[in-house]
Amino acid sequence: MKELIKSLSVPESSGKKIGLFRTLCAIFGGLIVAYLGMTLLIYMIPGKPGESIVVPLLFNTMTWAIVALWISLAYSKLSAILRVIIPTLIFSILIAILYNI
Repeated sequence: MKELIKSLSVPESSGKKIGLFRTLCAIFGGLIVAYLGMTLLIYMIPGKPGESIVVPLLFNTMTWAIVALWISLAYSKLSAILRVIIPTLIFSILIAILYNI
């Protein structure tokens, strides 16, 4: 396990190449984080969820692009994984808490 973490934490040799791993993390991780963030936004906007869905639908594409860019600019593979996992866990826990209220 330590060898895996050590190999993932090594920065990329060339800053010009993003790499397939970080690209996939950026695309799918950005999508997951954006959807969870917009779902959390639906619960935070006052009113019924059916009425407050317009704003997250408008901002979802922009949020996905911003999060994907943030993930793809990670300096190592481990950093890219953590930029996907940590917001996903935080948003999931907050959605679970707000859904049960």
